[in-house]
Amino acid sequence: MKYDYPARHKHLQQMTARLARDLRGPMSAFAQLNGATTAPGALDAKTKQLMALAIGITTHCEGCIVYHLRDAMRVGATHEEILETLGVAIMMGGGPAVVYACEALEAMEQFASSGKEPASGDAQKK
Repeated sequence: MKYDYPARHKHLQQMTARLARDLRGPMSAFAQLNGATTAPGALDAKTKQLMALAIGITTHCEGCIVYHLRDAMRVGATHEEILETLGVAIMMGGGPAVVYACEALEAMEQFASSGKEPASGDAQKK
């Protein structure tokens, strides 16, 4: 196990909060962009978070994987939906995406078993 993903998520939240205090303008703008782009519209929030997860995998961004996986689970993404998202990321990103999809799979399992994932998005096998 490379990371304790629930702890990694908490650490990233703390560091992001520090950046928001110390770098108000850009971080405020980024928070507004994030909120506007992930809000339900023609696509629901779950679809948008799954898209962000796939992009995080293909760009090899571990922090992005942690954030968007947890957010996808929070808005109700199922285990199967997340697995299909990992498949799309692998198809688009090739071999390196396989490695990061493994990270996302491990993170999903840790969030699901830690009890720290949001109640509405358990991403449990059905």
